[in-house]
Amino acid sequence: MARATQGLLTAEPHLVEQVITDDARINLLAEKCEEHACSMLALQSPVARDLRTVVTAIKAAEKIERMGDLAKHVATTARMRYPTPAVPATLVDQFAEMARCGVAVCEHLGQVIAAPTGGDFRALAGADDRVDALHREVLDAVGLADPPYPIQVAVDVALLARYYERFADQAVSVAKRLDYVVAGTMPDEPPT
Repeated sequence: MARATQGLLTAEPHLVEQVITDDARINLLAEKCEEHACSMLALQSPVARDLRTVVTAIKAAEKIERMGDLAKHVATTARMRYPTPAVPATLVDQFAEMARCGVAVCEHLGQVIAAPTGGDFRALAGADDRVDALHREVLDAVGLADPPYPIQVAVDVALLARYYERFADQAVSVAKRLDYVVAGTMPDEPPT
């Protein structure tokens, strides 16, 4: 997503092409994860925590694969609008901040995946709140712009903001599943 954002905000085609190419690798890795997990279910007969781990691995691979798709959507939008940046100059700061926050959530998720301890869902959900607020801010800016943005720009911006919001949400969902592996119960949603 960091590379997709840089390509989006600077109209650098080599960056967006790399994101699009990398998405195919992410899809393949998600497939392999699911195949491995299904093989473990068939051959190992896991119980309790082991079963939670296998099921979570399948779900997490699906969510992470979706995160790759969302980064690809950002890159594809940048590619479609090239050589013009898809994000108007007045909204560059909000998109840069959404990307920074989303990537930070994702990096934190990487640490959680490496060493789940439980309780990480709440921390990531709190960090995701900033992305949600920026998403609303961008939509408000588009809706209230005077003069209004051209329709294509408004549509691109609304979709792009949604991609960033969903990217962070997918990471939070994976953290929730990892908390489930550790605790044995699904954590409650934090208050909004």
